[in-house]
Amino acid sequence: ESFPMIRDDIKAAQVTAMKAGDTEARNAISLIQAAIKNRDIELRTGTAPADDDAVVVEVLQKMVKQRRESITMYETGGRQELADAEKAEVAVIERFLPAQMSEADTVAAIEAIKAELGASGMKDMGRVMAELKARHAASLDMSKASGLVKAALS
Repeated sequence: ESFPMIRDDIKAAQVTAMKAGDTEARNAISLIQAAIKNRDIELRTGTAPADDDAVVVEVLQKMVKQRRESITMYETGGRQELADAEKAEVAVIERFLPAQMSEADTVAAIEAIKAELGASGMKDMGRVMAELKARHAASLDMSKASGLVKAALS
């Protein structure tokens, strides 16, 4: 095991946050570790993941998505202090996610896949999305990518 895994970075960050007395980061990292542990338990029934980072990234992306939804609800409900707390958690979680692709890079990737698959219309959306996810899931917000794929195919 020559490459440090995201999981190891998270453990190291937990120790750093504890030593620094950074309660906010420590609490957010504890939530991350709990979510990863839950996912590990779910996956025990299946086969071991070939790419552990992919599993961790999937968990982190889900956590960010849930928090973004909460932020929207809190802001709509006039609960800014709760929205700010969620934003702080998002900032901590995002430290462990790979850099996200820019919109321009995403569009370029979609165009390349579209050309390779010979995709021409909405009927090909599933195939393009599947290929995009297979290649770039870790560095893409798939819900945003979906809109870009739609635009590229219509």
